[in-house]
Amino acid sequence: MKFNLDALEKEFIELEAKLMDPEIFKDQKQVKEVATRKKQIDEAVTLYREYRDLHKSIEENKTLMWEEKDEEMKEFFRTELEESESRVIELEEALKVALLPKDPNDDKNIMVELRAGAGWDEAALFAGELARSYVMFAEAQGFKVEITEKSESESGGVKEMIFEVRGEWAYSWFKYESGVHRVQRIPETESKWRVHTSTITVAIMPEVEEFDIEIKDEDLEIKATKSSGAWGQHVNTTDSAIHMVHIPTGIAVFCQDGRSQHKNKEKAYQIMRAKLYALEEEKRQKELWEARLAQVGSGDRSEKIRTYNFPQDRVTDHRIGENFSGIPQIMSGRLEAIIEACALADQQMKLEQAGKSE
Repeated sequence: MKFNLDALEKEFIELEAKLMDPEIFKDQKQVKEVATRKKQIDEAVTLYREYRDLHKSIEENKTLMWEEKDEEMKEFFRTELEESESRVIELEEALKVALLPKDPNDDKNIMVELRAGAGWDEAALFAGELARSYVMFAEAQGFKVEITEKSESESGGVKEMIFEVRGEWAYSWFKYESGVHRVQRIPETESKWRVHTSTITVAIMPEVEEFDIEIKDEDLEIKATKSSGAWGQHVNTTDSAIHMVHIPTGIAVFCQDGRSQHKNKEKAYQIMRAKLYALEEEKRQKELWEARLAQVGSGDRSEKIRTYNFPQDRVTDHRIGENFSGIPQIMSGRLEAIIEACALADQQMKLEQAGKSE
């Protein structure tokens, strides 16, 4: 491990030197790649430097203790050694985690997309409630949130919603939310007090720069249309809304919230890049456990990552097999316990894989 860490520290120093060179700023893609890599290995290098310095201190204290004649000083050195050796064990465990493969998207801004699935109006109502929970959670973490698109149902729920979450490490906080969420509860309109089951899909898409993914003009079909309101009626007389379709994949984007056709087109491109990038990421990692967290199915009840059982006040994350109570608090944005449990399970899986490969 020492050899690997020495090489990592050498790479870190080289990356620092590159970022000090004014020539690099002529290529923004290279700047981003170098800065991202430096950020990825920063923690491991910092821990290694402390680990190395501590080992040197331990050897020095052993020598001093051996040569010391005064019993009080011997006891002082002995206590120092015990504390240092305990810290070494902590650093070794921290280094194992810091050296795990990093998700290159972790520090990116994101787009969150929610869609009502099975369950009609009840699914739309739950989609709106979960969207509010995400927004409250994001704002509590200090992220900035901006709603990009929102299509409401007649019941007041959300048929589809896309919003941006901007801030460092946004993706790392939200990436475990992608997938099908199932809700079990008694709808307000249910006269016989029967529990209904509905689903919604959530997609977490990292923000993508233009140079991260290429979209050919000939692969796009773009139409300008009139913006419409919640009930489908046109709300203005100009063709300011943009309907964009990526022909090879069939992915469609509709943007109408911008004040001009130009703004809507710009936003449509941004969302399209994010969707295509997410699709490529899913293909690339579909064999891995964390990729399962990023898959969004059809919204069928049989496909689920999490179930919200309101009558029993229980949220179950099926990927890690854990239950959480306090649905009112969870729906008010208190998602920390669930997200941290998913991150811990992901980390543990990677540690086990790393152990097998050694």
